[in-house]
Amino acid sequence: MSENRQRRAATVVHSWGVDTDLDPSVAYAACAARDTRWDGRVYLGVTSTGVYCRPSCPARMPRPENCRFFVTAASAATAGFRACRRCRPDALPGHRDLDASTQLVDRALRAIRDGVVDEVGVDGLAARLGVTPRHLHRLVVGELGTSPVRLARTRRAQAARMLLEQTALPVADVAFAAGFGSIRQCNEVLRAELGASPIEIRARASRGARPEAESEGRRPAAGVQVALRLPVRRPFDGPRLADAIAVHAIAGVETAGRGGAVEEAWARATLPAPGSTAFVGVDLAELPPATTGAGSGPWAGDRAAVPVQVRVASLADLTPVVAAVRRWLDLDADPGAVASRLRPDPRLVPLVDRRPGLRVLGSLDPFRTLTAAILGQQISLAATRTFTSRLAAAFGDPTQIAEGALAFPRPERLAEAGPEAIREAVRIPAARARTLHAAAEAVAGGLDLGPEVDRDAVRAALLDVPGIGPWTCDLMAVRALGDPDALPPGDLVLRRALAGPAGRPSPDDVVALAEAWRPWRAYATTHLWTDDLESR
Repeated sequence: MSENRQRRAATVVHSWGVDTDLDPSVAYAACAARDTRWDGRVYLGVTSTGVYCRPSCPARMPRPENCRFFVTAASAATAGFRACRRCRPDALPGHRDLDASTQLVDRALRAIRDGVVDEVGVDGLAARLGVTPRHLHRLVVGELGTSPVRLARTRRAQAARMLLEQTALPVADVAFAAGFGSIRQCNEVLRAELGASPIEIRARASRGARPEAESEGRRPAAGVQVALRLPVRRPFDGPRLADAIAVHAIAGVETAGRGGAVEEAWARATLPAPGSTAFVGVDLAELPPATTGAGSGPWAGDRAAVPVQVRVASLADLTPVVAAVRRWLDLDADPGAVASRLRPDPRLVPLVDRRPGLRVLGSLDPFRTLTAAILGQQISLAATRTFTSRLAAAFGDPTQIAEGALAFPRPERLAEAGPEAIREAVRIPAARARTLHAAAEAVAGGLDLGPEVDRDAVRAALLDVPGIGPWTCDLMAVRALGDPDALPPGDLVLRRALAGPAGRPSPDDVVALAEAWRPWRAYATTHLWTDDLESR
């Protein structure tokens, strides 16, 4: 590996005062200190053993000449290293929008994480991104040192490992759910990536420490139900996520709340899956205090997991649904990096200290979020809930996957219904109904709101819809498109939260104030929104 490539492979995404053009000597120092903050940003490959580890691995630190550094597990696997069995680097949470040198690479990574390569292949992904497969391959390899095919392969291996360790699904079902074409292919990839067969991985998990509630893959009346634990970095403010879901909840489609104690919280929702409607239930209780030291296993040290119940009509829907849940709950966020960037602002420091694990609420269904944003223009959250619930009741369909639950209406259904039917059912002004109908037609006609989208292109397309302005686009960027640096400068609640002696700042003033929050302006906005909601 050339010195230039090695320096690029050691590039790390963070924002706590360290140069992002990371020298391998800095990466080595972080690993020697077993600093958990680097877990998921740097992967250490050990040439003398052929394994790669997370920086906090408790194993003996190798000599510098035996170390190579990588930004993804896939690039370490591409270089011929296998995942360490002790520190389990492949079980780490993912990146919250890897800061790739090109937006296209970032879009490709989001799509690969979401299973697009399993669905349409690399050629199909390249077509969605508007480039040739060769150009996509060149960009991804140049940025990350590995190919789109290898990134997708590592993703399938990680999914298979999770299902083997956490469920009782047969190996054949695990292979299918993870996106493999056959059991043989699953065996080959797991042996290459993890150094063990599916049977060996399951046997090893049964002998070692397991999460307190071992889940089973079982078949309810309709589809398949699986209980999983999804990795997340501490701190994680689950109860406030439940509050945010509750204030946006659509009757029959979503519900959330807290139990008798503040530590108890939960959320339930339906969502569209590739094959049919799916249903998820999540336990958002506060996580127990972190243990000291790195420890071992995927839930050790400052890492933990969120319990999730998933019901899908087909196992083929399982991995995409899990990816959607991760985006919904912002499980790949790095609260330490966010807090370090926001705390210098005196307006934010008390909010960050009070809610260090606050996440940006994402979206299980971007079209559902777009619909709510349109219906919520210039009205309260309570009125928005009323209108979206009427829409779901009128045009949504009962689902067999969960008794009493509704599938939110698809854009094709609303496009076919027409603006007058929407107006009568929801009881909204005719102009608002026309806007919603035009947006449904745009999405039904091919406007993509998926993980691989060009956010600037989506914004331009939405602004072409009569009745959609910058506020709706900004809200979509924060919640549905997953932009961690999105900012809605015209939002009245945000401007009220930033008001000073001179009154509320103008949108231009908000942009200027928020410059210091980059690249985490969506998190600063969420802190201010949450504080405003709780202060009422």
